[in-house]
Amino acid sequence: MNKKNIEIPYAVLLELTHRCPLSCPYCSNPLELEKKSNEIDTDTWKRVLTEAAGMGILQAHFSGGEPTARKDLEELIKHANSVGLYTNLITSGVLINEKRLKIFYDMGLDHVQVSFQDTEAENANRIAGYKGHEKKIETAKLVRKIGLPLTVNAVMHKQNLHNLETMINMAVDLDAERLEVAQVQYYGWALKNQSAFLPSRKQLDIATQLVEDYRVKLKGILAIDYVVPDYYAKRPKSCMGGWGRQFLNITPAGKVLPCHAAESLNFLSFDNVKNKSLSWIWQNSEAFNKFRGTSWMPEPCQSCDRKEIDWGGCRCQAFALTGIPEATDPTCELSPYRSVLDEPLSRISEEIPEFIYRRIE
Repeated sequence: MNKKNIEIPYAVLLELTHRCPLSCPYCSNPLELEKKSNEIDTDTWKRVLTEAAGMGILQAHFSGGEPTARKDLEELIKHANSVGLYTNLITSGVLINEKRLKIFYDMGLDHVQVSFQDTEAENANRIAGYKGHEKKIETAKLVRKIGLPLTVNAVMHKQNLHNLETMINMAVDLDAERLEVAQVQYYGWALKNQSAFLPSRKQLDIATQLVEDYRVKLKGILAIDYVVPDYYAKRPKSCMGGWGRQFLNITPAGKVLPCHAAESLNFLSFDNVKNKSLSWIWQNSEAFNKFRGTSWMPEPCQSCDRKEIDWGGCRCQAFALTGIPEATDPTCELSPYRSVLDEPLSRISEEIPEFIYRRIE
């Protein structure tokens, strides 16, 4: 792709740490988590934020792991605000008290997203591997009490879809502006728990209709985003708006990725903000240019009228399922690799498999 055609990313996701009290079996972080000793320091993060604003990036999303485990989060929010970035905190909500949340607000935090595993405390705590559901409810209420906008992130799957309607109503009760109904995506740690998460077609159809009904019912009250499980799709999603087009992700150690799961592409080498500027990496790094645009695409993508809509689908998913870097995402019905989905879909049953949790030493 010609450099003059490279767009300015609208958002950067800062994974400040991989430390987290939860052990969610769908965690999108790499299989090998970064240790605290490898995390980049406050001054480096501040430089990155300044560079991001200088590039024309509009949003900074503070994530993890659990970003509130970083003691310098207040300083980073303040700095992001000072350089004109919209700031969003993506949190489990289990480590925050009202005093610290108020400091975040005073430092210029613009928005908070709190994740929920279910509406039933017992099942939510089981899924998270941590007894934190009631604290999440408390934190969500504090967000609104202080005056910050709230998004509820609901990761849905086979073992909690029966409570989707309750989740929607909980989001309304918490005075959230937005609800993300995000079906589990199967790469990273979630791939190890595929059978435990993948819903039946009947479950999915019921959930989809429920979301459509509530979008009408709650118009002007609650915005609902909905992500279906890719394995049931006819065409792939436009993953991250296209590889290296709208978004970049920075790991706790400073590696810059085109998406949060990109380290699963073990044939790529990612540049680090400790050695290169964010702008240079965005424009020049081999990893960002590997699947940028459409010239890399094989058939049938190359001839498809949707190639600049879905951009070949998800590279991480395609590689995880086929072992081929350039493979057409199998979630496309036109993909020559579509049959790799037959096996996981054939294993769907009424049984509820146990989760495989990440063991953190």
